[in-house]
Amino acid sequence: MRTAHSRNMFHLHGKKIKYLLALLFMVAGLSSVDAQIKRGSNYNYKEFSSKPYYFGITLAYNTSDYRLFYSEDFILNDSIRTAKSVTGPGFNLGIVTNLKVGQYFDFRLLPTLSFAERNLVYDNVKSDNPSTRKIESVFVELPFHVRFKSAPYRDMRVFVIAGAKYSFDVASDSKARQADELVKIAPTDFAIEYGVGVQFFFPYFIFSPEFKVSQGISNVLLFNPALEQSNVLEKATSRTFTISLHFEG
Repeated sequence: MRTAHSRNMFHLHGKKIKYLLALLFMVAGLSSVDAQIKRGSNYNYKEFSSKPYYFGITLAYNTSDYRLFYSEDFILNDSIRTAKSVTGPGFNLGIVTNLKVGQYFDFRLLPTLSFAERNLVYDNVKSDNPSTRKIESVFVELPFHVRFKSAPYRDMRVFVIAGAKYSFDVASDSKARQADELVKIAPTDFAIEYGVGVQFFFPYFIFSPEFKVSQGISNVLLFNPALEQSNVLEKATSRTFTISLHFEG
């Protein structure tokens, strides 16, 4: 109940958030290109190049689901036809800490509060209506990235990132008694991350739109031998796609 209202908001405003992010990308990109044409140099970039470190904030939209692996019991099971994961929307709020390592590399730590929704849908043999296990999460995340940047061109730089992330779900119901009849997901998770983005250097800040993929490497399924929906699965790993807007300076 404590997160239901927030998740309803995701459903109502998910598309609006997508459109807003796309509009921000376009406006920032056009403004940067216009300023670069007028200047014809890396004027703003030079102002930031002397800083060994800087901080910022990040706003992001995410979609996430699970990669499911069937168990041997799934073949012998006569009640569940299929089990699948359905993506759900979410958003992130975070802090950026960036440390320069030479001209082309950065170390980045981004403590983040992430709201996410994922669903497990079971197609039952004896019923036309599938059963759904909705998993609503509030993650405290600690991503650590290494970023490689291209040479600057007219106050722009393209970059790629790679790293790892630890997540803890503070809204997990894995220990709640009322969830004993539901498939349970572990509150902790580890993932590898990779992505691409562009830096736009403005007079007072750096705007960096970024696309990132997170792939979980740990099994987050908590096995329950007494629950049929759990028996048909061997493991589940998380998967998240994130569009971020970083404001740094």
